[in-house]
Amino acid sequence: MSYQVFARKYRPRTFADVLGQDHVVHTLRNAIEQDRLAHAYLFVGPRGTGKTSTSRIFAKALNCPNGPSIDFDPDDPLCIEIAEGRSLDVLEIDGASNNKVDEVRSLLETVGFAPASSRFRIIYIDEVHMLTTGAFNALLKTLEEPPPHVKFIFATTEPHKVLPTIISRCQRFDLRPIPTEIIASHLQHIASEENVKLDDPAAWAIAKGADGGMRDAQSMLDQLVAFCGNEITETNVLDIFGFTSREIVADLLLGILKKEPASILSTILTQYDKGKDLSQLLTEIVGAIRALVVAKLNTDADREGFPEALWTDLTTASEPYKAERLLAVIDTFSEAESRMKWASNKRLHLEIASLKAIQNLEEIRLSDVITSIGKADPSEINQALSSPSTPETTPPTPTTDIPASPEKKTEVKTEPSSQEGLSTIDKLIANAPEKAIDPDPPKPSTPSPEPVAKEKEEEKTKEEPEHDDFHEDPLIIEALKIFKGRLIS
Repeated sequence: MSYQVFARKYRPRTFADVLGQDHVVHTLRNAIEQDRLAHAYLFVGPRGTGKTSTSRIFAKALNCPNGPSIDFDPDDPLCIEIAEGRSLDVLEIDGASNNKVDEVRSLLETVGFAPASSRFRIIYIDEVHMLTTGAFNALLKTLEEPPPHVKFIFATTEPHKVLPTIISRCQRFDLRPIPTEIIASHLQHIASEENVKLDDPAAWAIAKGADGGMRDAQSMLDQLVAFCGNEITETNVLDIFGFTSREIVADLLLGILKKEPASILSTILTQYDKGKDLSQLLTEIVGAIRALVVAKLNTDADREGFPEALWTDLTTASEPYKAERLLAVIDTFSEAESRMKWASNKRLHLEIASLKAIQNLEEIRLSDVITSIGKADPSEINQALSSPSTPETTPPTPTTDIPASPEKKTEVKTEPSSQEGLSTIDKLIANAPEKAIDPDPPKPSTPSPEPVAKEKEEEKTKEEPEHDDFHEDPLIIEALKIFKGRLIS
C-alpha cells in the first residue's frame, strides 16, 4: 500500500472521532435518532476544522446498512466506498471547478433517479460559495422541494458569498476553530501510533501555529517527521516553521512590563537576525497579554502554553497594572499589526509598538487622577490646593490714620484682602501709591450707577477669566501637579 499522509490516514471515521465540534456532532446524532432529517445542510468553518470529514460521516450514518444509524461500522463496504469517494449514491463535487450553470443542471438531472444501493442519494458540494449566481439560481427550486430520497450537503469557508436564498433553505452548522489543547493532544496520539517521540512543547508549538486547523497541524507533523526522524523537539519546530518559543515571548513581554526598552530592542533584533516571522511574534505577544488580562479576572484561566515558572514571572510583573492599562497595550499592538501587513520594514513597526506600549504603562489617565482624588484624605487635598506653587498677589485694602495736624502726611497701612466686591473708587484708592490725605477731603461726586456697574463687570472679567478650556482648569492643573501626571487626549 502506498504511503498516506497523516491528514488522510488519521481522518475521522465516526462521530466519536470528530474533535472540537461537539455542538455539531450532538445535533446530527439527535437528528438521526429522532428521525428529524432535513433535506439540506450547510457546514461553515475555517480550513481544516472537519467540514468534509463531518459530511462524509453524516453520509455514512444515513446510507449505512440498516440506517440511518449513528452506530454504523466504518469498515462496512458501503462506508468504505463513501469514505474513499467511490459511492454511486454519494456524489462529491468541487464547487470551484464545477461552478457553471450547465454543470449544475446536469447534476440536477440525476436527482430524479433512485439510489443504486442505499437509502438516499446524497449530493455534496464543497466550496459552494464558488458557484456562479446562475448556478445558485439553478439550484433554488430543487433545493427547496427535493425528492424524498435526496439530501444536499454544502460546505464553505466564506458563507457571506453564498446567496441568502440558498442559506435560508439549509440547516446551517458553524464549525469552530479547534482549541490548541485538543490539537496538541491529538498530535501526541498520532506520534505514539507512528512510534515518534514528540515533546510536549513541540506539540504545543505545532498546535499554536496551526491556528485552529487540525489538517494544518497534521501536515506540519508529517513534515517534521520527514526532517527530524523519530524524535522531534521544540527547537526543530521553531527552526523549520519560524515560530517563536514561549521563552522569547515571555522575555519580550517582561521587558515591556518592567519598562526595559534596551532589552526589548535587543530581543527583537535577535529574532530579526534569525529570520523569525515578526508578525507571528507580534501575534504571540498580543495573545500573551490577553491571557494576563483574563488571569486578572479569572485566576484559573489558561496559561497560553507558558511553563508555570514563566507564567508566574509574567503575572507577578503585571500585578501593578490594571486590566484597562493592559488593554491599551493590546490596542497599540493591534494597530501595529494592521500596519505590518503591508510594510516592508516589519521590525521598525514592532519596535515602535513595543516602545509605545511602555508609554501606555507609564501614562496617568484622567480616570486615575479622579480615582486617586476620591481615595485621598480631604484635608490633604485642601491643604495642597490652598498652597499653590505660585502665590497669588492680592491688592492691598487701605486703612488710614488721620493725625491731629493736617500738615503731616499719613501713612497708608495695608492688609491682604480680595478686591472682589469692592467699588471702583475703593479699588482705585487701594492701588494708589502712598500720598498725603486731606483730613477733610472734598466729597466726591457720586458716579452714575450704569458706568460703575460696567466698570465692575470689566474688572471682574479681567480678574476672573473664564476657563473654557478643560486643560486650563485650575483644579485639573493643581491635581496634575500633586500627582505628577499629564493629560492625554
